[in-house]
Amino acid sequence: MNRIKEVLESKGIKQTWRADQLGKSYNMVNSYAQNRRQPSVEDLYGIAKILDGDVKELLQSSKK
Repeated sequence: MNRIKEVLESKGIKQTWRADQLGKSYNMVNSYAQNRRQPSVEDLYGIAKILDGDVKELLQSSKK
């Protein structure tokens, strides 16, 4: 599972802007944010770069 939607909301970034920056369709980006589909490692790093953050910020830890 990822935290992309939470991070986007906390930074006030719209999914349409992020889709343009990644060169992906809105539907693809939305499926990442809704956890219906997980981004590739390459896309995850691209998202982190666009958000000026760390990849770890976008992932949920499996540790409790």
